[in-house]
Amino acid sequence: MSTRATPSATPRADGPEGDGSGDLLARYGCGPVPFTGHDDALYERRLIFDHVVDLTEAGPRERFEAVAAAIRDVLAQRWVRTQQEHERANPKQVYYLSMEFLIGRSLANNVMNLLLSPLVDDAARRRGLDLAELIEQEPDAGLGNGGLGRLAACFVESMATMALPAIGYGLRYDFGIFRQELRDGCQVEQPDRWLARPDPWEVARPNEAVTVPLGCRFEAHGGEIAVHRGQASHLLGVPYDRPVVGHGGRTINTLRLWKAETPDVFDFGEFSGGDYFGAVSDRVLAETVSRVLYPDDSTPRGRSLRFLQEYFLVACSLDDIVARFLRRGNDWPALADKVAVQLNDTHPALAVAELMRILLDRAGLNWDRAWELTIGTLAYTNHTLLPEALETWPVDLFEALLPRHLEIVYEINRRFLDDVRAAHPGDEAKVGRMSLIEEGPTRKVRMAHLAIVGTHSTNGVAAIHSELLRTRTVPDFAAMFPGRFGNKTNGVTPRRWLLLANPGLAALLTEAVGVGWAADLGKLAAVTPLAEDAGFREHFLAARRAAKLRFVDWIRDRDGIALDPDSIFDAQVKRIHEYKRQLLNVLHVVVCYNRLRDDPGLDPPPRTFLFAGKAAPAYHLAKLIIRLINDVGATLDRDQAARGRLRVAFLPDYSVTLAERLIPASDVSEQISTAGFEASGTSNMKFMMNGALTVGTRDGATIEIAEEVGEENLFLFGLTADQVAGSRGWYEPRWHYEHEPEARRALDLIASGHFNPGEPGRYAPIREALLTHGEPYMHLADLTSYAEAQRCVSDLYADRAGWARKAIINVARSGKFSSDRTIAEYAGSIWGATPCPVA
Repeated sequence: MSTRATPSATPRADGPEGDGSGDLLARYGCGPVPFTGHDDALYERRLIFDHVVDLTEAGPRERFEAVAAAIRDVLAQRWVRTQQEHERANPKQVYYLSMEFLIGRSLANNVMNLLLSPLVDDAARRRGLDLAELIEQEPDAGLGNGGLGRLAACFVESMATMALPAIGYGLRYDFGIFRQELRDGCQVEQPDRWLARPDPWEVARPNEAVTVPLGCRFEAHGGEIAVHRGQASHLLGVPYDRPVVGHGGRTINTLRLWKAETPDVFDFGEFSGGDYFGAVSDRVLAETVSRVLYPDDSTPRGRSLRFLQEYFLVACSLDDIVARFLRRGNDWPALADKVAVQLNDTHPALAVAELMRILLDRAGLNWDRAWELTIGTLAYTNHTLLPEALETWPVDLFEALLPRHLEIVYEINRRFLDDVRAAHPGDEAKVGRMSLIEEGPTRKVRMAHLAIVGTHSTNGVAAIHSELLRTRTVPDFAAMFPGRFGNKTNGVTPRRWLLLANPGLAALLTEAVGVGWAADLGKLAAVTPLAEDAGFREHFLAARRAAKLRFVDWIRDRDGIALDPDSIFDAQVKRIHEYKRQLLNVLHVVVCYNRLRDDPGLDPPPRTFLFAGKAAPAYHLAKLIIRLINDVGATLDRDQAARGRLRVAFLPDYSVTLAERLIPASDVSEQISTAGFEASGTSNMKFMMNGALTVGTRDGATIEIAEEVGEENLFLFGLTADQVAGSRGWYEPRWHYEHEPEARRALDLIASGHFNPGEPGRYAPIREALLTHGEPYMHLADLTSYAEAQRCVSDLYADRAGWARKAIINVARSGKFSSDRTIAEYAGSIWGATPCPVA
């Protein structure tokens, strides 16, 4: 496997590797990065001196680490130079705070962005290295759960590509999102030990550790953690830095991940008394803070740990931000002019109280000045309309861990509610709705309210999401702060998701429109007329088939799953959730299955429905949906009526690596969330960028995709967000069950035990969820419309030229959905940040 993204198109005169870097570098006033042909000798030195192993005896993992370390050595000088330039120039710097960074693998991506592919390929050939084998040795850095974390990774890459001075801040979880196994069709969670072996990309910075004060002390007794209130303690936040390589290799920004440790590593007195665990318990408890991504918050202990994680991220990051600000010779009044902090969802919303604490208690500013600087410095991105996802934290937790922050939150709330009362005298209902404190049996702090009040900008991540956020989720705040609300439609980096993931298609696009499109995705618009060129359509379909074949080989080798590349690959890859409606997809599969059983003479094109995604460990219905998908798949494999014509496969352990292979191979992209529930989506963008056609509702960014490509070039169906909201008072799912025979037959077959003969009643909870309690996700309301859209998919697939025409138009009009465009909008209208090119 080559790491080169466009193998048919090198060398070129415009950049070091002919991939369009010349356009990009000219854009930011930079020249080619000076890499020499001698740098590949770093591999031998790394292998021998790091691993003390003979070149002929090194295993794949040692060889991978040596190659990765050699690449890091090559980029190290540029990394240092980037930091030096930011210190010297003292530009306004962007700091992106996120609890999640779904990074994936780094080796191939870094080689590509450094424009080192030809050098690395040549060195590998001369040394007899199998690059495909080495790339597979790198675990995914799964420091995220889904779209939010992958978006953060795309964003920091775009900032580096655009030469914006920026740092990403997150947590260095010892265990990322769990590794998903399937046993008897059921999801089983296993630890994701991505750090079981040394990570060659990270650099520990213990000399830059940050002290994080807490208002209580923790103690372990008999496996339980006791909290002692009023006894102050503190943690250490040790930073681990990872390079974020911009395309062209000129700017290399930093992703700084914090690991929790304790300053008192060992209590010799307790050890001498025979209590070995007591002697090291502080360390054990401290390191628990950054041990695992998303602890189970169904228990008080899990909720406390999650709250502590969020504060730990904020405290470490703001301390580091302030240190950089002051080190550059800035004074406190210049904070908002030199620092832009973006809060990625409500997880880092404690930054409002923490920055106020710093400005009040450390800088000695008065309240009004501190508040002005806090608002001017911080900005907030909202990622959800689901009420349960808008975080609230019990006041009791604040009192135990962060009493000073609670004082500050109370004072923010007092002053804010005075303003609300002044604007709306006598409207105590509005005061209650807008208060930062939710009154009830358990008083809670509303973190979204805190984030809106304490920042100068609140943005949604797709046009419809931003509109619903303003008009339905927080309308009182939008009315009070109309100038603070805006939209920034998400995007994805075309470097990883097209240039790297789909080399055949990338090469074809380069031949068609020339170099530079990876840095300016809008250039692909020039491909649009080629949708009418029969020769180009054939080349396009050939590139698509090559991607399919690569995926078929890869998934067979990884999971032993055999797929038919001549069938339609229909993919739904998302976190498993009722609103994302994997269940609607399954219901349609059962409808198709019933049709084949009724009429063996039907001859639709063969279809393979591919599912991938993880269910939260405590989300029992989502896990039951996974089991249903697997049971349906196993039944179809056994039934002669479906074999060879209808297939279902659940691909375990969804990850960035799996997505990089599956998305280029997919013909159909399933974006079927209940309208009004999906904030944006980013898989929809990755699929269209690679030539898959969308079957979707008018939800999230799918609406904007339809605006770019034309509704005739995808398959829209179902209720709109307004129709979903308008039917809440009267919708009755049983009406559809009683009046739509295919819906009734599909649901009855699932409930009958046909797919699970050994355990009758297994899927009774699914039947109950669909037919009772109002069914808020409207599965049955949309099933008939969805089935009709899928019939149109089958009809079009039989028209090879017609299918290629629509797919090419999707690729050609994907320019809006580059994360470069999104970041340019953030930089211009929220951050006020400009590029700081590195010479």
